[in-house]
Amino acid sequence: MTKAKHSVDDVELMSKKVCYQGFFQVDELTFKHKLFAGGWSAVVKREVLERGHAVVVLAYDPRLDEVVLVEQIRIPVLAASSSPWLLELVAGMIDTDESSIEVAKRELMEEAGLEARRIEKIQHFFPSPGGCTERVDLYFAEVDATKACGLHGLKDEQEDIRVHVLSRINAYNKVVSGDIVSAPTIIGLQWLMMHYQDLLKRSS
Repeated sequence: MTKAKHSVDDVELMSKKVCYQGFFQVDELTFKHKLFAGGWSAVVKREVLERGHAVVVLAYDPRLDEVVLVEQIRIPVLAASSSPWLLELVAGMIDTDESSIEVAKRELMEEAGLEARRIEKIQHFFPSPGGCTERVDLYFAEVDATKACGLHGLKDEQEDIRVHVLSRINAYNKVVSGDIVSAPTIIGLQWLMMHYQDLLKRSS
């Protein structure tokens, strides 16, 4: 017989304190949790990166079978990559006064200069649940890829973004070859390869 899945009710959060506050925040959590074998764990302490929550937008033109990607510098990968300029899907952080879908529409305009013909949420996921609270909402946006070009980004956020338009196959081949290494982008493009035929039918 399968036992019931654990939930938030099976965690006792004993304390939470801010260890660092800067561009990101680091908290120390002290907690106990129920064990699979029964009973409770000993007291556990973990440092957690409070990054906020984000959206990622898969901008796809089903009429042309093309994907809109953006390129920008990602300085955290400097020491572990041949180049810190990454090819990614449109993405951005959720402010406290915005809904997830509002952020998706805003970032699509800010980073790629595009408006969605239609937009819908695909799923959400946690990119690094072992140490980070960030939740990512992944959206599909149907766009006109012929309008995607040029340089974009907000100057007050020091953004320098270049737009790329690739065929769906070429974009996915960059995943296979390892040229695309951003996890949300890999997830989005894999989803597209699984569902593009349905998207083509819906746009016709």
